[in-house]
Amino acid sequence: MNSGKIGIFDSGVGGLTVVRAVNSLLPGESVVYFGDTARLPYGSKSPETVIRFAIEDAEFLLGKGLKLLVVACNTASSVSLPALREFADVPVIGVIEPGAKAAAGITESGIVGVIGTLGTISSGAYQKALKSFDSVNRVIAQPAPLLVPLVEEGLLDHSITEMILKEYTAPLVNEGIDTLVLGCTHYPLLRDALSGILGEGIRLIDSAESTADEVASILDTEGLSSDFLQGENSFYVSDIPLKFQEIAQRFLGKAVPLVTQIEVGDLH
Repeated sequence: MNSGKIGIFDSGVGGLTVVRAVNSLLPGESVVYFGDTARLPYGSKSPETVIRFAIEDAEFLLGKGLKLLVVACNTASSVSLPALREFADVPVIGVIEPGAKAAAGITESGIVGVIGTLGTISSGAYQKALKSFDSVNRVIAQPAPLLVPLVEEGLLDHSITEMILKEYTAPLVNEGIDTLVLGCTHYPLLRDALSGILGEGIRLIDSAESTADEVASILDTEGLSSDFLQGENSFYVSDIPLKFQEIAQRFLGKAVPLVTQIEVGDLH
């Protein structure tokens, strides 16, 4: 099992920030990623459909020899973890609980903000997870639907992006938050821009980094850490591999030599 891979799936490209964080923290681990680009976004689907898609994604990745599975999709994390943990024979983690735990651990005022897609914020998953900690008194949640397309277009430091970030974060600042959870796996790429706008008084929680920390903790506890010095990444998608490759290189900051397309019907 020590030589097994870490499987990561998302409905699209956002989960690549988790790949980047895992690569950075655990360079000896090999990662296999699946982006269900033919069926995105999951946020507009029913919970039953999302669970079915998540199990199909997991089944495909488990066939690649996993020792741990990461659900890097916020929507799938909010509804499918119980089903996936029953289905899979390896540890399964999502991106919501690690982010909430990290925020609860550093907030001093107890007022925590969350930004995410409309689907994630509407699900209440982050709000529920944060409120489960005694250190969190209030959660201020703000949908930020325009940020994903801006990130995917590479407009990370554009004046339009700065203007929209100010618009989305102003209500959170006015409520007195001291901690902001980046509740979408695209948002870590906007961390520098957000830091410049919010200043040092508001600490940012990168859900991708928090998830990588959780992966490291589980591997260590279970005795599954790799003995290799350098792992490898492999990438699979269900549609538009060339577009995925282009965005992946921007997300990861390095070349992505091969992306393999898998038909949805072949996931079983």
